[in-house]
Amino acid sequence: MENWRVAAIGGLAVASLTAHLAYGQQRSASAQLTESGQIVVGGQPMPYLIRHLPVTSFPELPQRVAEALNRRGCLIPQTYEAHGPENVVHASLERAGASDWAVLCSTGGVVSLLVFFGGEASTVQSQPMVLASAPETERLHPHPVTGVLGFNWGIDAATPEQVHQAQAGMDKRPARVDHDALADSLVDRRTVYHFYARGAWVVLAMPE
Repeated sequence: MENWRVAAIGGLAVASLTAHLAYGQQRSASAQLTESGQIVVGGQPMPYLIRHLPVTSFPELPQRVAEALNRRGCLIPQTYEAHGPENVVHASLERAGASDWAVLCSTGGVVSLLVFFGGEASTVQSQPMVLASAPETERLHPHPVTGVLGFNWGIDAATPEQVHQAQAGMDKRPARVDHDALADSLVDRRTVYHFYARGAWVVLAMPE
């Protein structure tokens, strides 16, 4: 009986230690995914907080894209108003019916907007195009509640209808585009629409 008690106590101790180590690893991983600090704005130091997600948070990514992002050491930055994983986009960007991906990749303090053209996982390009790049600390905006600076760069797919609606205020409204654009936004500020046509990226005209 005494041996059974010793074994039981030992088992509980091991289980408790395992749980403690797992919790510690989770906290460590969480800390690595959150960047904080201060920058000077208008002569005054202001705190900032940028939350990231690992590539594994986006299981819908084709394997070749996920591998390319991991090789670059990418983390996916989240805007300060995010309510779920964001800044990974699946859309028809090259042409109608295409299966393409756009990702904001943060590495070494710099965020790049990457686009991967392709179809299924076996054919999608592993070398992306870089549409834009900026230091993370240049993409910050005060949170409306806390006042802490947060990341404010977000991307989304824009369907031909959404692009057409966005151009509604123009004097000479362009014809409707035939495939998706990439909406490139700063939260609470202007959105730019990147569109791929005739082998090159252009920025679509929008109302002033």
